[in-house]
Amino acid sequence: MGNKPLLTASDLDTAHPGSAKTRVDLIYFNAGGGHRAAATALQQVMHGQGWQVRLVHLFDILDPCSLFAKTLGFQPEDIYNKQLAHGMTLGMSLELKLLQMLIRLGHQAMVKRMCAYWRDARPDMVVSVIPNFNRALCESLKLAVPSTPYVTVLTDMADHPPAFWVEPDQPQQLVCGTAYAVQQAMSAGCSAQRVHQSSGMILSPRFYEPSAADRWVERFKHGFADKQSVGLVMFGGYGAEVMKSIATRLIDTPLILVCGKNAALAQSLRAMATQAPHVVVEFTDDMAYWMRLADFFIGKPGPGSLSEAVHMGLPVVITCNAWTMPQERWNTQWIRHNGLGLVLNSFRGVRSAVYEMVRDLPRWQNNVRQMQNRAVFEVPQLLAKLAI
Repeated sequence: MGNKPLLTASDLDTAHPGSAKTRVDLIYFNAGGGHRAAATALQQVMHGQGWQVRLVHLFDILDPCSLFAKTLGFQPEDIYNKQLAHGMTLGMSLELKLLQMLIRLGHQAMVKRMCAYWRDARPDMVVSVIPNFNRALCESLKLAVPSTPYVTVLTDMADHPPAFWVEPDQPQQLVCGTAYAVQQAMSAGCSAQRVHQSSGMILSPRFYEPSAADRWVERFKHGFADKQSVGLVMFGGYGAEVMKSIATRLIDTPLILVCGKNAALAQSLRAMATQAPHVVVEFTDDMAYWMRLADFFIGKPGPGSLSEAVHMGLPVVITCNAWTMPQERWNTQWIRHNGLGLVLNSFRGVRSAVYEMVRDLPRWQNNVRQMQNRAVFEVPQLLAKLAI
């Protein structure tokens, strides 16, 4: 049931770490929280192995003087993040096509700007954890510093072709977290030498650290009784309005409601009267702590949150419908195929779904524990080989 690992345990023990002289630029942006989270996780592990790693925000390259933000008063990613927070994801496929058209129109201007950046920065390797911009990033790097390797690490479980993650006619090394994404890349025309599979999505090293705290003591601190099954509700780094509907339908179910940076949502949830403990959590840099206290997960089928939940042993309750973002729809097939949870048409059925899951929770949790993900440790070892 688990993904095929990129490296075995013995490989991880014997592979050479990065050199302190190897300068790596990790390219991210803040559309959603997953890209920056993946970049930060890689940076933490690679720093521990002796690499020089710099996080580079894409728009610091494209707009170094922040003219966009100074003119309009917000960052380009803010529009997307507000859509997520308010559940305005219907029609995202059309929106993506429009974005990609604008990227094509601005391609030459972006390449020129990026070339100037690469000539000044002179990295020894560039690693992208973002979609859509890989053609311009790779092309500009090869024009400015031809010998520098360019690697794209997918932070989605599946590609959404064309021109989303995979650019088959460029010297782009790809790291895919699922066998399906590998198959997509090969079908698009990438050579086998340029496609590599990790055992999952990149997670923060915190998810691999043993906890010194007693789980049952911590649950009791937050008002959860020993025998209660606790659900963790999360919709990315900015929450979502649907969390209020879920909390209302599960008024008698103990819940941890993670709102991220959405303070208004957190305030609304705290004001709701409930029969069981509903603990509201705003932004936290230790999701592993809260997931250790939960028994199951409720949320959207985002690759990061799903992978975190599964790694922490939580079966999931998610939806797949017209509002599901196109790049996340395959994730629901992954959940169904591996028996990792329940996929609903809408959260109107969340109460009966939770009842079904809790009734047979040990079986669901056993399925989830079969999945093994060591990607955050595997990817740096691959990068070390590609940097030689």
